Amino acid sequence: MDHSEFRKNAHELVDWMADYFEDIEKYPVKPNVKPGDILDRLPNSAPEKGESFETMFDDFKEIIMPGMTHWESPNFMAYFPANKSYPSVLAEMLTATLGAQCMSWLTSPAATELEERLMEWLRELIALPENFTGVIEDTASTSTLCALLMARERITDFGINEEGFPKDQTYVVYCSSETHSSIEKDVKIAGFGKQNLRKIPVDENFAMNPDALEQAIHKDLENGYKPAAVVATIGTTGSTAIDPLVDIGEICSKYGIFLHVDAAYAGTALLLPEMRWMNKGIEHADSFVFNPHKWMFTNFDCSTFFVQDETLLVRTFEIMPEYLKTPEDKRVKNYRDWGIQLGRRFRALKLWFVLRSFGIEGLQEKIRYHISLGQKLKETIEAHDDFELLAPVPLNTLCFRFHPSFIDDEVKLNELNEKLVNQIQESGKLFLTHTKLDGKYTIRIVIGNTNVKERHVNQAWKLIKQIASKLIDG
Repeated sequence: MDHSEFRKNAHELVDWMADYFEDIEKYPVKPNVKPGDILDRLPNSAPEKGESFETMFDDFKEIIMPGMTHWESPNFMAYFPANKSYPSVLAEMLTATLGAQCMSWLTSPAATELEERLMEWLRELIALPENFTGVIEDTASTSTLCALLMARERITDFGINEEGFPKDQTYVVYCSSETHSSIEKDVKIAGFGKQNLRKIPVDENFAMNPDALEQAIHKDLENGYKPAAVVATIGTTGSTAIDPLVDIGEICSKYGIFLHVDAAYAGTALLLPEMRWMNKGIEHADSFVFNPHKWMFTNFDCSTFFVQDETLLVRTFEIMPEYLKTPEDKRVKNYRDWGIQLGRRFRALKLWFVLRSFGIEGLQEKIRYHISLGQKLKETIEAHDDFELLAPVPLNTLCFRFHPSFIDDEVKLNELNEKLVNQIQESGKLFLTHTKLDGKYTIRIVIGNTNVKERHVNQAWKLIKQIASKLIDG
């Protein structure tokens, strides 16, 4: 492909992209394929000779597109969204074009300094204390791993980095039973060991019970273990429960335990002053993460990680081979030393485009709208005789189930709701997921897509009722 062909093909791609955004609702939100269907259409080996862009693009449209789940569809109400927006996509095109390797200030000064300033903007926008400083990681899983590694090195005075884990000491991490699965994975990767993760019971709202946390800490201390870190959550994955940061933070301060706050999804709501009750007690936290790529209309991946002790973060990860040394090292931030990766993408550019394109007011307006849609649906479900909410709705994620009055058997209710979700998925008109709360099969609906409107929520609720009705009538 030469320069003129690139220009021609790029224009064709942009036209297709614009059509895709315009026609997104025409696609089934979930593809109707079986495992292996796409694989069977792909050659067993790479081509010997180069192929034309036209051939490749035709195969993309004919083979790949029929097997794609359309996360940007306003009918995608599963998991948490992986949102994007027009300015974010345009910035990603520029990022790909520049191809910058942003591991240090010298390798792309503008990338480093833009990231530094954007993290200051975000700190102010979500009302974090001024002594927090931040870096953009890829995902919250990575950010939390960084936090646990910081906790590990703080409690051992960087001894594990130097000598590995001591044989005569066990370090313990605490989280709630509703905490995201990535915490357990990070605990294993960081070397604490799965058996040294304490999953603390939750209250009736599925938030961590502080009394149970302190009891677990007491027990571990009595047994000679060292509590290293607590992971609190603002907006759990299952139900968006809000852990009580004030109580948890005071316990961590009392025992000198590192506190990490995972607000991967719900953190975006902190842009709204009226939602900052969720963050009360954040001054106790040692680190904090939220993902603009979930609910702030910025392409995946973009996870913003804040810490109170910048020196601890850098000392945990810093390594300085001769080939990475530069004359400016003592005067700049080299973000390669702020996390696990050496190589880093220019993620700040898309975040900059989003913040400037929407403005603070535009972001707040859209987030408020999503929350209002969630609250309206909450009232609708509460008013229906055959459906019930299974968790509080602080934001725009609803946990509910179909519960006809003549069925009280929990096993049958679980089976009924599982059938309901499966048939919704098979329709291709709506994508929902489930969880289990108190052993109950729970349907989750998340109203946070960039372009979701009230009509989409109404259509979703209508479809849910229709399929539910057929299940009991049939």
